[in-house]
Amino acid sequence: MEFLDLKEKTVVVFGVANRKSVAWYVGQVLEEVGARVVYVVRTEERREQLKKRIGESPLYVCDVESDEQICAVRDAIGKEFPKIDGILHSIAFADYEGEMKPFHETPKGAFLRAVDISCYSLLAISDAFKGLLDPKGSVVTISISTTRMASENYGYMGPVKAALDSSLAFLAKSFSAFSHVRFNAVAAGLLKTSASAGIPGYVDSYLYAEQVIPRKQAVQTQEVANTHMQPQHLP
Repeated sequence: MEFLDLKEKTVVVFGVANRKSVAWYVGQVLEEVGARVVYVVRTEERREQLKKRIGESPLYVCDVESDEQICAVRDAIGKEFPKIDGILHSIAFADYEGEMKPFHETPKGAFLRAVDISCYSLLAISDAFKGLLDPKGSVVTISISTTRMASENYGYMGPVKAALDSSLAFLAKSFSAFSHVRFNAVAAGLLKTSASAGIPGYVDSYLYAEQVIPRKQAVQTQEVANTHMQPQHLP
């Protein structure tokens, strides 16, 4: 995989929760091809849980709901790595309050918090790290297979992901004033992650997908991680 030219490149990976996380798989692929991976997790508790598994790779804490924490982690990473080559944004959150409501009954607070964590955080991170990011660097986020079909059991996260997808074009445009940074999304199908397991009815949808997909197997998280490493996504 040397043709990807990732050896000794520095990539900041946001969003590892555990070994099932897309961010975890991406980090492992990056390390395998010789990249320097800087991990950022949400809480100190999660940091303690992942310490041994991540080994010697740098591991920072940042709750992206806090602008102050985003700036603080940017400053901390910048002291060790004055230049970074890429950012992976693998962050999403939705509170379904134990059950899936019809879309028109979506609570305002829950919707706005999901937008803040799952979408606006990409803008906030990109803006905060623009001074560290190589002018020819890359930012990649995790989207979903489609935002134009109403999936009942995905609830209001569909429109939130649609906002995330739209933001990529606007970020690429605004960054083009001073750089050649690329913004892309990998729009995966149903994945078996701990985050998806919290969506009411998700397991049933996953099992159904495995029946109707021609190869009789849903997309694997490792396949999504490998897609992130294609040349058009990272320098």
